[in-house]
Amino acid sequence: MNKNHKSKEKSLVLIKPDGVQRSLIGEIVKRYERTGLKLVALKFFIPTPKLVEKHYLIDDRWLESVGGKTIESYKEKGQKAPFSNPIQGGKWVLEKLKKFLSSGPIIAMVWQGNEAVGIVRKITGGTEPLSSDVGTIRGDLTLDSYPLADTDARAIRNLVHASGSPQEAAKEIRVWFKPNEIVKYRLIPEAILYDVNLDGIKE
Repeated sequence: MNKNHKSKEKSLVLIKPDGVQRSLIGEIVKRYERTGLKLVALKFFIPTPKLVEKHYLIDDRWLESVGGKTIESYKEKGQKAPFSNPIQGGKWVLEKLKKFLSSGPIIAMVWQGNEAVGIVRKITGGTEPLSSDVGTIRGDLTLDSYPLADTDARAIRNLVHASGSPQEAAKEIRVWFKPNEIVKYRLIPEAILYDVNLDGIKE
């Protein structure tokens, strides 16, 4: 099969410290696995704040983008943001993310399959658990919200990080995994998902 075939698309998934501490690892993995996605890499460790920072800053526009959204969020609530410009806001958010993600062990994974990024994001749900759809990981398994996170001046606890695009996934995977840590192997159920003529099904 062509190495650029859609079945080779990959997505990074991080089960954050709240997911690990609430013993949801198996439930979260099961939800991705049962769609037909293939797990090709996995690590269990406590990331350093430096690694977390590297993850978020792979996009040089991230600070400004996140800071701008945060300022708008405060305005919508009729509140004044604790910073004056988007870059400051982005740094403020980044510090909270670094503290949260390095607070305990996480699971870092790479999932592979057709439209892996989109499938993973659909299963994961929206960023805010409170408004995330029923049936998603965030919608079903946790109850945090932006207002509560803002009140406590912390990062939102939404169990999982999932790549936003194939391009973003490729960059993120390089931050968390070396090439030789991604395992290439054949998963038998892939035959029913991808083999054009379903060769080898019959005895």
